[in-house]
Amino acid sequence: MAEVGVILCGAGRFDGSEIHESTLTLLHLKRSGAKARCFAPDHKQWATCEHFEGKAMPDAPRNMLEEAARIARGDVQPLASAKAQDIDALILPGGSGAALNLCDFARQGGNGEVLPDLAHLILQMHSQGKPIGGICIAPAILALVLGRESPRLTLGGLDGPALEAGAAGAQMVECKVDEIVIDEVHNLITTPAYILGPGIAEVDAGIEKLVHEVLARCAS
Repeated sequence: MAEVGVILCGAGRFDGSEIHESTLTLLHLKRSGAKARCFAPDHKQWATCEHFEGKAMPDAPRNMLEEAARIARGDVQPLASAKAQDIDALILPGGSGAALNLCDFARQGGNGEVLPDLAHLILQMHSQGKPIGGICIAPAILALVLGRESPRLTLGGLDGPALEAGAAGAQMVECKVDEIVIDEVHNLITTPAYILGPGIAEVDAGIEKLVHEVLARCAS
């Protein structure tokens, strides 16, 4: 049974992990016979937002690990405890929290930095040749960590965030919402999800392909 680390950072697309993307990832891992191991930083979120209009709620601070437990049904561990030797692959769902909690890409673009614990884990996984999947905006994290190696990634189109990820060193590729982009050299799999997706069904198609590709590479 493959064990796959899933990196969460809260619960909700405006201030944490995108719930559909995270849940679909966990569903397809389970259906494929893999074991998901969820991790999240034990730190305060960048902000808490209401999810009607996305407005910040400055008087309602929340912890990423505690909020991620809502998605993982309590089965989540601190990101600092994640070790590459304990998992076979890594998947990063998207959501604004991925670009604001796990790194500062939303503020600094291609000059951004990734949380040290996550950057270290990605570099460990990469050095061991293990597959890494990035969903929605999360490939920007891979661009920041691995940009010097010119990874082949997608953020859907070639404008906006993709330009910033390209500035970090990534080779950005256009991709439809129900497709994936594979970097054979660096063992990376990415899909646009809700960057492009009009709804959960379209997003699901790309995430299912990503999960299956990640797991196929665990077995190879």
